[in-house]
Amino acid sequence: MAMRRLLLTGLALARLSAGPPFRTDDPQPVDLGHLELYVFAAGQHASGIGPALEFNYGILPDTQFHLVAPFAYVRDPGLRTGPGDVEVGLKWRFLHETGTVPQIGVFPLVELPAGDAARGLGAGHTQVYLPVWLQKSLGPWTTYGGAGWWRNPGARNWTYAGWLLQRDLGERLTLGAEAFRTTAQTEDGHPAAGFTAGGQINVSERHHLLFSAGRTDGQTFFYVGYQLTAGPFGNLADGFRRARP
Repeated sequence: MAMRRLLLTGLALARLSAGPPFRTDDPQPVDLGHLELYVFAAGQHASGIGPALEFNYGILPDTQFHLVAPFAYVRDPGLRTGPGDVEVGLKWRFLHETGTVPQIGVFPLVELPAGDAARGLGAGHTQVYLPVWLQKSLGPWTTYGGAGWWRNPGARNWTYAGWLLQRDLGERLTLGAEAFRTTAQTEDGHPAAGFTAGGQINVSERHHLLFSAGRTDGQTFFYVGYQLTAGPFGNLADGFRRARP
């Protein structure tokens, strides 16, 4: 049971369910008709994902489609690798930021059991995450965070809450740090708190490098990735207009 808890914890740390390169997310979707493509690795020594692909696309105003397809690994002590669980989601911002009001959105996610649970490469069942995120900006400073509930029928339902503060240091570099807390994720588990520090290097308008490292429940975890941003392209709203008689 202790090893199973370690594997579940490592794979949970590796899930995006967040705003790369952090675990805490924001309510801001990709712009309409634009896309983000990430190639990344994340996790800790005993388990994680990488290489993995994340795809985000602005399909409607204030609405983003999200997909993560990872390659997973575990060491206990032998190394096992293979496809991991696939993540699908839809981010919707329902309140825009003003001078006094933060922007607010929801980002429901579904973890599909594509990984081999018998080899420790997946949960073996469908999981659902229901979070609410808030964000406020002031000049070069941005702060965001929120909380959500994980439906995890194979182990134990649990919650995540986190908050982040970041600052733009010119056009090329953004640095930030977050603090977060989770409830127990397994029947014999316990609540855990942690922190992450990291940032983003803007190599150009389209090409970006992301990195972070943190610690929780006695484990050190990491994220390293490349991001491509592009657009605008076509979108569902245009398709609906063209389909009208």
